[in-house]
Amino acid sequence: MGGEWFEIARPSYLPMEMRWERAAADGLPADVSHAFGIFDMTLCGIQEDDMSPSDCWWLPERENACGACREAALVIDERWPQAMRGEEARVSVARRPGAR
Repeated sequence: MGGEWFEIARPSYLPMEMRWERAAADGLPADVSHAFGIFDMTLCGIQEDDMSPSDCWWLPERENACGACREAALVIDERWPQAMRGEEARVSVARRPGAR
Protein backbone atom coordinates (compact mmCIF):
# COMPACT_ATOMS: atom_id res chain seq x y z
CA MET A 1 0.00 0.00 0.00
CA GLY A 2 1.00 3.57 -0.26
CA GLY A 3 0.81 6.23 -2.86
CA GLU A 4 -2.44 7.45 -4.31
CA TRP A 5 -3.80 4.03 -5.42
CA PHE A 6 -3.64 0.53 -4.14
CA GLU A 7 -5.20 -2.71 -5.18
CA ILE A 8 -7.50 -4.93 -3.19
CA ALA A 9 -6.31 -8.38 -4.14
CA ARG A 10 -8.68 -11.32 -4.29
CA PRO A 11 -7.77 -14.92 -4.85
CA SER A 12 -8.32 -15.62 -8.49
CA TYR A 13 -11.08 -17.95 -9.55
CA LEU A 14 -10.07 -21.54 -10.13
CA PRO A 15 -12.31 -24.26 -11.55
CA MET A 16 -13.43 -26.87 -9.01
CA GLU A 17 -10.96 -29.48 -10.25
CA MET A 18 -8.06 -27.08 -9.52
CA ARG A 19 -9.25 -25.57 -6.26
CA TRP A 20 -8.98 -28.36 -3.67
CA GLU A 21 -6.45 -31.01 -2.82
CA ARG A 22 -7.47 -34.48 -1.84
CA ALA A 23 -7.67 -34.91 1.93
CA ALA A 24 -5.22 -37.30 3.54
CA ALA A 25 -5.67 -38.78 7.03
CA ASP A 26 -5.40 -42.18 8.68
CA GLY A 27 -9.13 -42.24 9.52
CA LEU A 28 -10.42 -41.63 5.99
CA PRO A 29 -11.52 -44.58 3.87
CA ALA A 30 -9.12 -45.24 0.99
CA ASP A 31 -11.92 -45.92 -1.51
CA VAL A 32 -13.57 -42.46 -1.21
CA SER A 33 -11.86 -39.24 -2.28
CA HIS A 34 -12.59 -36.27 0.01
CA ALA A 35 -11.73 -32.63 -0.62
CA PHE A 36 -9.51 -30.98 1.98
CA GLY A 37 -11.21 -27.83 3.25
CA ILE A 38 -9.77 -25.95 6.21
CA PHE A 39 -9.06 -26.60 9.88
CA ASP A 40 -8.31 -30.32 9.46
CA MET A 41 -11.73 -30.85 7.88
CA THR A 42 -13.08 -32.09 4.57
CA LEU A 43 -15.65 -30.07 2.63
CA CYS A 44 -18.29 -32.54 3.82
CA GLY A 45 -17.36 -31.99 7.48
CA ILE A 46 -15.20 -34.98 8.43
CA GLN A 47 -12.53 -33.87 10.88
CA GLU A 48 -9.36 -35.75 11.76
CA ASP A 49 -6.47 -34.43 13.87
CA ASP A 50 -3.85 -35.67 11.41
CA MET A 51 -5.66 -34.49 8.27
CA SER A 52 -3.70 -32.58 5.66
CA PRO A 53 -3.94 -31.82 1.97
CA SER A 54 -2.25 -34.40 -0.21
CA ASP A 55 -0.09 -33.68 -3.25
CA CYS A 56 -3.01 -34.66 -5.52
CA TRP A 57 -5.94 -32.59 -6.72
CA TRP A 58 -9.39 -33.59 -5.54
CA LEU A 59 -11.32 -34.24 -8.75
CA PRO A 60 -15.09 -33.90 -8.27
CA GLU A 61 -15.91 -35.68 -11.54
CA ARG A 62 -14.24 -38.92 -10.46
CA GLU A 63 -16.47 -41.84 -9.59
CA ASN A 64 -15.00 -42.19 -6.09
CA ALA A 65 -15.35 -38.48 -5.19
CA CYS A 66 -17.40 -37.93 -2.05
CA GLY A 67 -20.89 -36.78 -3.06
CA ALA A 68 -21.25 -34.47 -0.05
CA CYS A 69 -17.87 -32.84 -0.80
CA ARG A 70 -19.03 -32.40 -4.42
CA GLU A 71 -22.27 -30.74 -3.27
CA ALA A 72 -20.37 -28.36 -0.97
CA ALA A 73 -17.90 -27.56 -3.77
CA LEU A 74 -20.79 -26.76 -6.13
CA VAL A 75 -22.36 -24.40 -3.59
CA ILE A 76 -19.02 -22.62 -3.10
CA ASP A 77 -18.44 -22.42 -6.85
CA GLU A 78 -21.92 -21.00 -7.51
CA ARG A 79 -21.30 -18.21 -4.97
CA TRP A 80 -18.34 -16.92 -6.97
CA PRO A 81 -19.72 -14.06 -9.13
CA GLN A 82 -19.41 -14.71 -12.87
CA ALA A 83 -18.01 -11.19 -13.37
CA MET A 84 -15.17 -11.94 -10.91
CA ARG A 85 -13.94 -15.12 -12.60
CA GLY A 86 -11.48 -13.52 -15.02
CA GLU A 87 -7.77 -13.10 -14.42
CA GLU A 88 -8.20 -9.32 -14.25
CA ALA A 89 -10.87 -9.48 -11.54
CA ARG A 90 -9.33 -6.96 -9.16
CA VAL A 91 -10.74 -3.76 -7.75
CA SER A 92 -8.70 -0.57 -7.47
CA VAL A 93 -9.80 1.81 -4.78
CA ALA A 94 -8.72 5.42 -4.31
CA ARG A 95 -7.00 6.09 -1.02
CA ARG A 96 -9.03 8.47 1.10
CA PRO A 97 -7.23 11.63 2.24
CA GLY A 98 -6.08 11.25 5.82
CA ALA A 99 -6.48 7.44 5.83
CA ARG A 100 -3.55 5.53 7.23
